[in-house]
Amino acid sequence: MKIGFIGLGNMGAPMAANLAKAGHEVTGFDVAGIVAEGCASAASAPEAAAGRDAVITMLPNGEILTRVTAEIVPAMTPGAVFVDCSTVDVDSARAAHESASRAGLLSVDAPVSGGVGGAAAGSLTFMAGGSDESFAAAAPLFEIMGAKAVHCGAPGAGQAAKICNNMVLGISMIGVCEAFNLADKLGLDRQAMFDVVSTSSGQCWSINTYCPAPGVGPTSPADNGYKPGFAAELMLKDLRLSQQAADAVGAPTPMGGKAMELYDAFVGEDGKGLDFSAMLPRLAKMNR
Repeated sequence: MKIGFIGLGNMGAPMAANLAKAGHEVTGFDVAGIVAEGCASAASAPEAAAGRDAVITMLPNGEILTRVTAEIVPAMTPGAVFVDCSTVDVDSARAAHESASRAGLLSVDAPVSGGVGGAAAGSLTFMAGGSDESFAAAAPLFEIMGAKAVHCGAPGAGQAAKICNNMVLGISMIGVCEAFNLADKLGLDRQAMFDVVSTSSGQCWSINTYCPAPGVGPTSPADNGYKPGFAAELMLKDLRLSQQAADAVGAPTPMGGKAMELYDAFVGEDGKGLDFSAMLPRLAKMNR
């Protein structure tokens, strides 16, 4: 396939490179001038999109997605598939679908889970929203860039799933960090804490796979000075999206709201540029 890829940051560049390695002809564009391995480079987003069988975007927020959509949709060939892998608000995702539909394009909102490591390894999970036909057109690309793709439903459903998933993640990571901090103050060995919780009713991804305590459990960013696998500011972005969505539909999310407040304070003080699991050393410095 001829593929345009717009947004070659920490996630987009390895995703585009994996498509190129699989034999697809990939042309990329990024405002920062980044070039992905094995990919040709375009001078603009419309140039990257023109004449392609598929165009994939990986962008920072809904405002930028809306702007880029307005630029690339007129350049795309009717019948091509537009796959947005950004994590944005549901309304922006649905607006992108509407623009694509008016232009005779197939479209999928397909945010991802798995972080930079998953993007590099081609093991991402895609949460997709769109028609059956659109999902079928994008599925071969998901198979290259990821390990799993779930068709969550109609346009916007992928973003809804991502927002809900990451609200769970933010809440659970804070809970795990609070438990480790409490265990430390009670004199409980961290390894013993991990051995119990990771095999008991408290087990979850935040402790079993991504433990925030250095030297305990599988290797995680905690073992690398909390260098981001998933940055705290990105968790804050997703929690804000969850609360925006909850406000829109009147859903009570008291834990999600508190998690957003805690990450907002963390990023505003000393958490920017650290992994979201660095909530553990932050809690250790706080008073009750």
